[in-house]
Amino acid sequence: MNYQYVKVSIENKVAVITLNAPDVLNALSKIMVEELSAAISEVAHPDSGARCLIMTGEGRAFCAGANLAARGEAGSLPPVGHILETHYASVMNKLRRLPFPFVSAVNGPAVGVGMSFAIMADMVVMAKSAYFLQAFANVGLIPDGGATWLLPRIVGWRRATELSMMAERLPAAKALEWGLINRLVEDADVMGEAMQIATKFANGPFSLGLIRRAYWDSQENSFSQQLQLETELQTQAGASADNVEGIKAFLEKRPAKFTGQ
Repeated sequence: MNYQYVKVSIENKVAVITLNAPDVLNALSKIMVEELSAAISEVAHPDSGARCLIMTGEGRAFCAGANLAARGEAGSLPPVGHILETHYASVMNKLRRLPFPFVSAVNGPAVGVGMSFAIMADMVVMAKSAYFLQAFANVGLIPDGGATWLLPRIVGWRRATELSMMAERLPAAKALEWGLINRLVEDADVMGEAMQIATKFANGPFSLGLIRRAYWDSQENSFSQQLQLETELQTQAGASADNVEGIKAFLEKRPAKFTGQ
């Protein structure tokens, strides 16, 4: 597929999706969200060869949220809630169900739903100059893109409501302190650090995708349900070629050579 507002590359089993509208700080239009959805489906397909995804932004921002200027110019657009249901929900669900790890490289401001994209990742690498902003209250809206589900589970109820109601910038250093990100790096090192992590994941075992699923599903399972899920996923992991290789490598005292099978 030919994309206008996203860039997609896959190399050495690492897929990179770059939000590509730098003139508007990668603010999301309806078409851009549609392209992002298609790009995620493309890299998640088994034939792509990808075993890890990095998402980042072109230019000086990660994502400035929804493109309100574009919305204001198109008076015929349906209500905001309709767009969430028909476009954003699909993207967020695709990210949740990725069969492999997901890394976000937050190279600049991540605002509104852009913040949701960033914190959906399993590992979040953030530039020192970047910041998060739950800007919704500033324009009379509520957090979306799954933010009201994600934030209290990551930072707790008090901090989640503070972020959303005060609608103030959260600097990268504070985001690290609050546990919203995993790595805080110099601006020039964001993609390098993200690629190092993604490469490790892309060359890791088949079980990484199962670990991802186990933690996502744990948010909605009872303890007994989670024990059952662990049994099911462990059965899959134990039947994998990577488990055989991992045990063999351990016994032979050498690094394992995983294939994702």
